[in-house]
Amino acid sequence: MVNELLQNDVRNIWQDQKVEAVQLSVQEIRQRAGHFAKQTGRRNLREYIGVVFAVLVFGFYILWFPNFTVRLGASLTIAGALYVAYQLHRRGSTRNLPENCGSESCLDFHRRELERQRDALRSIWSWYLGPLIPGPMVLIIGGGFAKRPPWHGRAWIGAVVSAVLFSLVFLAIARFNRIAARRLQRQIDDLEECSKAKVRDAW
Repeated sequence: MVNELLQNDVRNIWQDQKVEAVQLSVQEIRQRAGHFAKQTGRRNLREYIGVVFAVLVFGFYILWFPNFTVRLGASLTIAGALYVAYQLHRRGSTRNLPENCGSESCLDFHRRELERQRDALRSIWSWYLGPLIPGPMVLIIGGGFAKRPPWHGRAWIGAVVSAVLFSLVFLAIARFNRIAARRLQRQIDDLEECSKAKVRDAW
């Protein structure tokens, strides 16, 4: 009798908890997952096009400019861009929702995909921005000093200004990705609330 009362009390407390999230049907989960996959696919396509463009442009640098430092910077930029493309495919490629899945399994799959993309955005410095730094920095230094000797004041001023602008652009990209990661985290939290609602109804 005491055990039954305790179980009833626990069940009542659990059911009285406020759960703001509404339950999602399989169709609604599929729609969300499909929309997210399309957004991610378009983003990846833009990045791959950017990589191809970078390879073509800096490949031209290697063939056209005789300066060794410029060629080195262009080569490092191409290598960094190709590494980014590989990591983007490994970390941020889209995955289709399984055809035959129940509500809970679809919800878990979509949540894992959100977490995977969130983690990729959070680690943007290690696999995206970081590998792209050496090439442009060598180009900034090599390009500036190719026109003027290193001891010339304007050469250093041009290199410093270019480096500051380059850093500001990268910091802005990192900030935008942090904002995107927080948005994904909010979506993950919403799905967690949906899961709690399902458990609550199971009681």
